[in-house]
Amino acid sequence: MKPGPLPSFDATDDMAGPADLPHCGPLPTRVGVTRPAPDEPLGVVAVGPAGADRRAVLATLLGLDPVMLTVPTGSWLVVRHAKVPTRAAFVPGYRQPHSYGADRDAAGPALARPPRRVELSVPEPLLRHFTLIDTPDTGALGVAGGRVVLDAVGRAGALLFVIAADQAFTAAELNLLTEVAATRVEVVFAVTPGAAGWPPRTDGTATTEDAGASVPPVGGPAVDPVAVTVAAHRAALLAAVPALAVARWFPMDEAGSAADLRRALVGWAAGEGLHRASADPPVLPGHHDRVAVAADPGDWSERLDRQTRSCSQRIRQHLALELANTHLRVVQEIVFGVGCAGLPELLDREMAALSLLATAQCDQAVRGIVSEAAARVLGAPPAEGVLRRIANAVQYGLTDHRSGRDLDRVLLITSTAGVAGLTRAEAIDALAGYPAAARAEVLPPVAVALSGGCWQQWRSPGNDDPNAARAWAQRALREVELELSREVSRRFEVIRLSLHAVLSDALDHGILLA
Repeated sequence: MKPGPLPSFDATDDMAGPADLPHCGPLPTRVGVTRPAPDEPLGVVAVGPAGADRRAVLATLLGLDPVMLTVPTGSWLVVRHAKVPTRAAFVPGYRQPHSYGADRDAAGPALARPPRRVELSVPEPLLRHFTLIDTPDTGALGVAGGRVVLDAVGRAGALLFVIAADQAFTAAELNLLTEVAATRVEVVFAVTPGAAGWPPRTDGTATTEDAGASVPPVGGPAVDPVAVTVAAHRAALLAAVPALAVARWFPMDEAGSAADLRRALVGWAAGEGLHRASADPPVLPGHHDRVAVAADPGDWSERLDRQTRSCSQRIRQHLALELANTHLRVVQEIVFGVGCAGLPELLDREMAALSLLATAQCDQAVRGIVSEAAARVLGAPPAEGVLRRIANAVQYGLTDHRSGRDLDRVLLITSTAGVAGLTRAEAIDALAGYPAAARAEVLPPVAVALSGGCWQQWRSPGNDDPNAARAWAQRALREVELELSREVSRRFEVIRLSLHAVLSDALDHGILLA
C-alpha cells in the first residue's frame, strides 16, 4: 500500500472541515518583512556582501573608528544614542549582558559562544533620528538568516545596501531585495570602491602614435567612471527588481557623499516618524466604553475549547514540517557546505528563524481566538480598544493557572543534543539580533538557541566527523520538536483557561469587567 501525500500547511489552509465549526484561520508559513508596530523605534538595517567595506561606510556616517564597530562573526551590531558610551554583548544562555569598554582598545569578553547581538551606545546626534543595525554578510546568512534580516528590516523601516564597485548582486541578495521592494520599506544603496579603487577619471581626449608619427588628439565627452559604475549596478538591479526604480544610490567616492547619505536617511526618518505616530491613536476606540454582553452567547465555551485545540495542533504541525526542512538544510551544509565547524552557527541561525515563525503563528492564532470568542459573548465584533482590554485581562490572568507560569522561557540546545530551559524575560531578550519594541501580545515570544557548549564541541580539533554531526543534529532537532510541541500545547491551554475566566465573569455580571 502506497503512502498518501503529505498534508499541505499553506497559509490558506484552515483544517476546519465544515464552515460552522471553529477553526484557527490562516497562519504565516514563513518569516517575511514584518509590519512595524506604531511604537516601534525607527532603524536603518545595513546589509551587503563581504568585501564591500560596509563597516567603513557606517563608521563614516557616525564619525567613529571602524574598529569600534567590530563584532564576532555571525553577530549583529545595534548602535544607539546615549550620553555615556557603553558596549555590551547579549549571549543566549545568560540573563544579563556582558559589558565591556566602548573605546577602540577595549577587549571583548571571553565568551563560550558568539553573542546574538552587540549593542554600542554613543553620543552621536545622527542616532537621535534612528538606530543603526549592522548584520552579518549576505553570503553567510543562508535561508534562515535571510528571514531574520527581513523581519528586522520590516520593523526598522529602512534598508541600507552596501556593495562594492567590482561586485555583482547574487541571487540570494536579489531575492531579499525583491521581498523588501513589495513593502513600504525605504531602500538606499551605497556603492564603495572596489579592491583596486575607483577607475581613473578621463577628460575625453586621447592621442595615438603610429610608427613614431603623432596623431592629433581626438576629442569626446568627459567620462565619470564613478557615475558609470553606479549606473551599471542600478541597471543590473532593475533588470531583476524593477520595483526599486525609486531607490536612491550614493557613491562613496568623497566626503560629500557620506553627508548626502546622512541627509537622505534623516529625511526618511522625519517622514516615517510622522507616519507611525499618525497610526498610533492616543486612545483606541472602545477603550473606556461600557460593554454589555449578548443575551444568548450560545455554545461559546465549547467553541473556545475546540478552537484552541485546533490552533495548537495546527501550529505543532507547521513547526514539525519546518524542522524537517531545517534538518535537510543542515545535513546538506554539513556534507557540502560549512562542515562540522560551521554547524553551531548554522543551526543557531535556523533556531532564530524558527523562533520568529513560532512566535508569529502563536500571536496570530491568539488574536483570532480572542476576537472570535469575544464577538460571540458580546454579540458583535468588538472594537480595537475592547479587544485590547480583554487581551490585557487574559495576560494578567495567565499566572493564576499553574500551567501559565514561566511562559517566558528560553529553550537551549545543549552539547549532548538535549534541550535545557532558562526563564525570565531578560533571557529571551538576549536572543534577539534586533530587539523589538515592548510587545502588545498576550504571550511572550518563543525563543530557541544553542548553548555555548555546542560551539566548544564542534569547533574542537579532531571533532570533524560528518556522520556524527548529522546524528547529533537529528537528535537535537527531534528534542526541539518535542519540547516545542509541549510548549505550544501548554500555551494554548492556559490561553483557554484565562480567556474562559474573563468572559465568564463578563457573562455573570452582564458587562465586560476588563
